[in-house]
Amino acid sequence: MKLPIVDHPTAAKPFVTNEDRSHWHDDALWFVRVKRDRQASSVPEWEYLRERASAIKTHTIANLGEYLEQFERNATARGATVHWAADAEEHNAIVLKILRQHGTERIVKSKSMLTEECGLNPYLEDNGIEVVDTDLGERIVQLREETPSHIVLPAIHIKKEEVGQTFHTHLGTDAGASDPQYLTEAARNHLRNKFLSGEVGITGVNFGIAQTGGFVVCTNEGNADLGVSLPKVHIACMGIEKMIPSLADLSVFTRLLARSATGQPVTTYTSHFHGPKDDNSELHIVLVDNGRTRLRGNDTFRPAMHCIRCGACMNTCPVYRRSGGHSYRATVPGPIGSVLSPSRDAKSYKSLPYACSLCGSCSDVCPVKIPLHHQLLAWRGELVGNGLLPLSKRVAMKTASFLFQRPGLYRTAGSMGRTALRVLPHFVTHNRFNTWTKARELPKPPRESFRQWYIANRGNPQRRDSANGNATAHTNTRSNGDAS
Repeated sequence: MKLPIVDHPTAAKPFVTNEDRSHWHDDALWFVRVKRDRQASSVPEWEYLRERASAIKTHTIANLGEYLEQFERNATARGATVHWAADAEEHNAIVLKILRQHGTERIVKSKSMLTEECGLNPYLEDNGIEVVDTDLGERIVQLREETPSHIVLPAIHIKKEEVGQTFHTHLGTDAGASDPQYLTEAARNHLRNKFLSGEVGITGVNFGIAQTGGFVVCTNEGNADLGVSLPKVHIACMGIEKMIPSLADLSVFTRLLARSATGQPVTTYTSHFHGPKDDNSELHIVLVDNGRTRLRGNDTFRPAMHCIRCGACMNTCPVYRRSGGHSYRATVPGPIGSVLSPSRDAKSYKSLPYACSLCGSCSDVCPVKIPLHHQLLAWRGELVGNGLLPLSKRVAMKTASFLFQRPGLYRTAGSMGRTALRVLPHFVTHNRFNTWTKARELPKPPRESFRQWYIANRGNPQRRDSANGNATAHTNTRSNGDAS
C-alpha cells in the first residue's frame, strides 16, 4: 500500500502555532520525564540494568529465529495456537478468521500498538465486527475518531475539558463536567457492560519468553486481565522483536519499563499468560513480522529493534513535546518513530529524521540504550544518498558549504546579513515562504561579529600568542638563572 508523503513541518503547524496547547503539552510530558529521572536515580544499578537490557536484546535479535522457534514449541506444548504473519494484511486476516470461526460480532481489546500499526480496528469494523478499546486513553481517542498520539499515553494531547465534552456526547455525562474522578467513573460504568458482552479478548504483548512459551502484558488499569478473563478466546498480537530468552531476563526489563515510561517503580498489573486459562478456552498468539526482518538485516538501524515501547524518548524530545504526536502521521511517533517509519517507507517518511535537534536526550533516557540521535543522523545521510532530500534543503546545504569554504566571503555575507536584519521590515523575513519562522522569532542581530568582538576585547590572536611565547621564554630564562 502506497503511503502519503509526510511533511512534518506542515503537519506540525496547527499544534505549534497554538501556543497554549503546545506549552501545556510540553509541560505535561516534561512532568513525566522528571518522574522518570527520580525513579532512575533511586536505583543504584540503573546504568547496569540498561547495559544488561541492551546486551540481552542484541543477543536475542542476533539469534531471533532460534528463539522464535523455541517460543512456538513451548507455547504449543502449553496448549496455545501460534500463527505467523508476514505483514499487516496477513495479521488482520488471521484475526478475522479466528473471529469468524467463533461467530464473533464484538470484541474487547486492550492497548496494542501492533494492532494500531496493522490497522486492525478499521479492518474489523469494515467486516462487521464491533471493536471496543478498553484502555481509558485508547477509548477516549476511539470515541473521538482519532488515533493515539503517544504509545503509552494515547490521549496526552487531549485536555480534560475536551474529554468531558466527548463523554457528554457519547456517554451522556453532565454537560461541562471535567472532574477526572467523575469522568473516570463514567468510563468505568460504560466499559463494564462492554466487558460483559465481549465475545473475544485481544491484547498486545510486552514481552514473549522463549524459555516458557508464555508472554507478559503490562497495564495500569487491569483492563487486559478483565478483557481476557471473561471471553473463552484470547488473541495475543505480538511483534517478533518482543522476544526475550528467559524469565531471568524478564526481571531486567520489568525494572526498566515502568520507570522509563511513566515514572512508576512497576506497572500496577504485570500479567503472565502461559497457555489457555482452562480446557474450554483458546489462546491464539499471532507473531508478526511486518518489516522487522528487513530492519534486522540493516547493520546501522538494527538496534532500533531493541525498543520496548516505553515512550521515554518522546517524553524528553523537544520536537515531539512541542509539535504533538499526530504531526508524525505514524503509529509510533517521536525519535524512535522517526527511525522506524523511514525503515518502512523512506520516501513517505523522509521528513521525520529532520524533526530532530540532535540534542541526544532520547539516547540518554532510552532504557535499552538505542543510539537514537546517531541513527537519525545516519538516516539523513541515507536520504541524501538516495536523492530524497528536498531541493530547498539541497540548495541551502550547497550554499552553506560554498560559504564555509571561503572565509572572506563568509565574513562579508555575515556583515550584510546582520545589517539587513536590522533595517528590513519584519514581514520580509517572517512570511509564509520562510517555514522556519512560522513558530520562531529571530534574535536581535549584533552589530559586530564574534571575530570582531574577540579582536577588540582579547587582542589580535597572533600578537597575543607571540607575546605569550616571549613571556614564557623570558620566564624560563629567569628561572634558569635563579636555579644556577
